[in-house]
Amino acid sequence: MGVTASGTSGVRFEVPNSAVADAVLPRLTATYAAAADAERAAAMRAYMKDVAPFLGLTTPERRALSRPVLQDTARPDEADCAALALRCWDLPEREYHYFAVDYLRRHGKRLSSGFLPVARHLVRTVPWWDTVDALASHVVGGLVAADPKLKTDMDAWIEDDDLWVARTALLHQLRYKDATDTERLFGYCVRQSGHPDFFIRKAIGWCLREYAKTDPQAVRDFVARERGRLAPLSVREALKNIGA
Repeated sequence: MGVTASGTSGVRFEVPNSAVADAVLPRLTATYAAAADAERAAAMRAYMKDVAPFLGLTTPERRALSRPVLQDTARPDEADCAALALRCWDLPEREYHYFAVDYLRRHGKRLSSGFLPVARHLVRTVPWWDTVDALASHVVGGLVAADPKLKTDMDAWIEDDDLWVARTALLHQLRYKDATDTERLFGYCVRQSGHPDFFIRKAIGWCLREYAKTDPQAVRDFVARERGRLAPLSVREALKNIGA
């Protein structure tokens, strides 16, 4: 019998049984807690707009602490990855969420299209750019690249009322370069061009700016064609490195 994890919506999410998660979590919590820095934690929490409490671990320090935690652990399967991520997400301090994202990035090739509902749950639970963006480009993007049938899920996500789910759809192709589905990239930007939220407008500009590294003229042409719909922030971001 698995345990359950809860999200901001109050929906309970089934967590698979996992010997890997059972082994890692006690080590992880003991190691991170022993290195906590209360003063730095308060500053980090303030910087992240009070989205979650922090332990006060810098990224280099946290990753250095994670290495011995994971030493000699078994190679995970998809259920192990889901269990570890969901159980980390149920811990309050943000560094545990960062650990989970790093773990999913490291073992992304072990994840199938069946992992997408777990990724969506993580995106929607304690959401902020620091976890959502990494999940979008490194986890969800990898799932869609491996299984193109998931493009239809992205077509639904871009219309989602949850801005973080829509942001994930915008950013999931961030690392695709020549493999970018430009019809979807530009279409998603148009669909959300009127969104009032900063994080959506910024994401539109960011995904366009990133694709401009591959095909700058296509981005120039798109912005010229749709400038009347796009927010000024989106336009500035899209053209930042390529000019008008």
